[in-house]
Amino acid sequence: MKQSHIEVTERIIEVSRPTRAAYLQRVDAMLNRPKSTGRLGCANLAHAYAAMPSNDKLRVVAEKGPNIGIVTAYNDMLSAHQPYAGYPDIIRDEARKLGATAQVAGGVPAMCDGITQGEPGMELSLFSRDTIAMSTAVALSHDVFDAALMLGICDKIVPGLLIGALHFGHLPTVFVPAGPMATGIDNTTKSKVREKYAQGLVGRDELLASESAAYHGAGTCTFYGTANSNQMLMEAMGLHVPGAAFVHPADGLREMLTREAVNMVIKNTTKEQFTPIGKLVDEHVIVNAMVALLATGGSTNHLIHWVAIARAAGIIIDWTDFYHLAKTTPLLASVYPNGKADVNEFQSAGGPAFVIRELIDAGYMFPDVFTVAYGGLRDYGKLPVKEDNKIVWKDLPKESKDETIVRTAEFPFSESGGLRLMKGNLGRSVIKISAVPADRHIIEAPAIVFDAQEELLEAFDRGELEKDFVAVVRFQGPKANGMPELHKLTPPLAVLQNKGFMVAIVTDGRMSGASGKIPAAIHMTPEASAGGAIAKVRTGDIVRLNASVGMVNVLVDEDEWAEREVEVLSDTKRHHNAHDMGRELFGGMRRNVLSAEEGAVTWL
Repeated sequence: MKQSHIEVTERIIEVSRPTRAAYLQRVDAMLNRPKSTGRLGCANLAHAYAAMPSNDKLRVVAEKGPNIGIVTAYNDMLSAHQPYAGYPDIIRDEARKLGATAQVAGGVPAMCDGITQGEPGMELSLFSRDTIAMSTAVALSHDVFDAALMLGICDKIVPGLLIGALHFGHLPTVFVPAGPMATGIDNTTKSKVREKYAQGLVGRDELLASESAAYHGAGTCTFYGTANSNQMLMEAMGLHVPGAAFVHPADGLREMLTREAVNMVIKNTTKEQFTPIGKLVDEHVIVNAMVALLATGGSTNHLIHWVAIARAAGIIIDWTDFYHLAKTTPLLASVYPNGKADVNEFQSAGGPAFVIRELIDAGYMFPDVFTVAYGGLRDYGKLPVKEDNKIVWKDLPKESKDETIVRTAEFPFSESGGLRLMKGNLGRSVIKISAVPADRHIIEAPAIVFDAQEELLEAFDRGELEKDFVAVVRFQGPKANGMPELHKLTPPLAVLQNKGFMVAIVTDGRMSGASGKIPAAIHMTPEASAGGAIAKVRTGDIVRLNASVGMVNVLVDEDEWAEREVEVLSDTKRHHNAHDMGRELFGGMRRNVLSAEEGAVTWL
């Protein structure tokens, strides 16, 4: 194992010692209770099983068979979650074959950032994660389950389900994906049409046709954004059936993988292989997830989400840990927006299995950790295939099938990971450097300050941005308005960059998990609404963003900078961010939320 990775892990273990010990003590207390069928009152049990078929009642009450709680993010508007409609029936059928029962314990909300981009509803997006975690807790709080299956894929859904599951750390838990949609038009073509639309070169009809060709069927979007980064990290944490991430929803292997998830979670309830999720997700597993994110140039959103997930297991990490891991973790994947390939091409070239095998063999991941699979993490470096109506896991070729998409650890795309910590007199932020052209790693230009993304879009439409500048978009953090993604700003800024202008963005908001080629120092903390230095910036200040060394500074005299007052959002704008589209209901979360670097957690 690489010494640098051992040192980061040891630091995390030491910092987390009190909180992790307290967490494990709570898990053990829950584990030491009698089984629910002997512990709960008769009326409680009768309510829980009233609608069960009589044979299932016999299994769970008299035969004491395992009862699996299904928590589902199904809805038929989200393409990624539409395939889940029939999963409960498949799960119940397989559970019965194994002498167990299964119940849908509850549903969780699942919103799509693609639908709400640039709209007021996006301000609910980040907070939907903790709402999902709470919904998971409500579902499992009936306390009649011996294990759980989590059905969810997309941006906030998997982190929310995982946070919720870790608060029921005594339960063996398996995550069940549904797979990506088939490839439509390539992502590069899609982005070019967006840029043409921003310039007025194509109309709405052409844009809609392009978007509909890209997003055209059931399954996850095919770019390597937050949703597909979720799937990569679930593999790296050993919480999937090995290799389940990127199998198409209609592939015959998909149902077999879902049935195998039932088999695995039931086996994890036995004394021989008892693996509750609270003990499975330890410091080594969290580091494995961080390394997988860095090695694939995954979503910047996970520098927020995985801090929160770790906290749910009593583990304390921050962006400094990501920074130290990134310095020595090689970049092994090139998937859009870091490259031209989509996730289907990534899977065909070797996919998560190839990356995980390479990271283990080269000493970047801890192989000897608990997983839901029988053989440990090395099982996740193999490919599941259908053979004689069963799944077998086969070794991948030593060499990549396509070195433009995945590479070995000996021949990486870069010696360091795809994400980087940025520091300076503005605070701390992050950048997805793997997606930014090398000649744009250093930008020095005057600031133009915006208090809302609409202001930047309007300035672009007026033709006022045809020059070098750094867009400082502030009051977009968790406390201000729920930290919406600002992906709508990518096309106009890309247009300006393509014209030869030196442009960048600095913001306390988020960009998309598919953050592209524009230099973007995002998640700036402290945020403007918490008195952060980003609220000191004035239009005309020179900003220097240097992604090569991880620095972003306003080039203002130190004494002047220290004395400059922090601007405050006007009452009118603050009122606008707090009302309509259900935003009133999330006021308590905005008031109580921790910083982005602390995971934007609302439940501590």
